[in-house]
Amino acid sequence: MAQYNVQEAKTRLSELLNMVERGEEVVIAKAGKPVARLVKIERPTKRRLGFVKGQLPDNFLEPMDEEELTLWEAPLISSIRMP
Repeated sequence: MAQYNVQEAKTRLSELLNMVERGEEVVIAKAGKPVARLVKIERPTKRRLGFVKGQLPDNFLEPMDEEELTLWEAPLISSIRMP
């Protein structure tokens, strides 16, 4: 891990970014004391939408009727009694 003071880092920013792209870590220091670390950003991998197994009913995206909405908005009641 290389360390550069602010002035040198400003002068060599493009070079430091190339180092970071290659996977190196660069520390930026102020008056010789480390302040920040430059690290490569890992691009997130694409996630497949697959949290619902099987098939959804045809009306899945349709608005709820009054009965379904009433059940959805009803408070949850636990069968476990709390002391």
